[in-house]
Amino acid sequence: MKRLKNFLLLLMAVPVIALASEEGPALDKAPINLSDHESLQRGARIFVNYCLNCHSASAMRYSRMEDLGLTEEQIKENLLFAAEKPGETMTVAMNKKEAKGWFGSAPPDLSVIARARGSDWLYTYLRSFYRDDSRPTGWNNVVFDKVAMPHVLWSLQGEMVPVRKKEGEHEVIERLELAKPGSVTLAEYDAMVGDLVNYLTWMGEPDQLKRKELGLIVLAFLAIFFVVAYYLKKEFWKDVH
Repeated sequence: MKRLKNFLLLLMAVPVIALASEEGPALDKAPINLSDHESLQRGARIFVNYCLNCHSASAMRYSRMEDLGLTEEQIKENLLFAAEKPGETMTVAMNKKEAKGWFGSAPPDLSVIARARGSDWLYTYLRSFYRDDSRPTGWNNVVFDKVAMPHVLWSLQGEMVPVRKKEGEHEVIERLELAKPGSVTLAEYDAMVGDLVNYLTWMGEPDQLKRKELGLIVLAFLAIFFVVAYYLKKEFWKDVH
């Protein structure tokens, strides 16, 4: 009886443990629109220019961006900086062992990062870097404390500094303020990050829209087939008493 009681108490504690593990900074809603090809094209350009220097996307081929409305010639001229042919995958020349020595950990592959982390997490994370002289890179992040990644987009956003407040015996970051402007306004930077996260979300599953469309078609077919099957069943069993 005692064992059963302990087992039931453990089951009751599971939701509490799960809730505690989900605690963290509030996430902003990412402006995801996989039908907006212009946004996806802008996001692809930002990804290639700023992310692909360190992070690979080995599950994605450059040629797949033709699905975004780009021609092979446009891909070659504007996006093909780390490869020779559009059919190649998005790999980087950086050695993982050396990268681990530089940053403390090797930059992860970003092929499915949006599926692993979530679009809202990425959108908030890329807008939450702030200056922290105690860190080796000089940067820290509200969403990912003691992050190893430097703020590669700082020249665009500018330098943010934390405004702290007291909570009990501890100080917490209340908000970030702009200390040194970047090359674009904060609103423009947020829009750029939105385009980048939109592209990362698309890259994690390029056929997502087609999959959903096919799912709707299948559901519609099953609904029609159910009606046909129902009346066939009535016809076959009408003489059975």
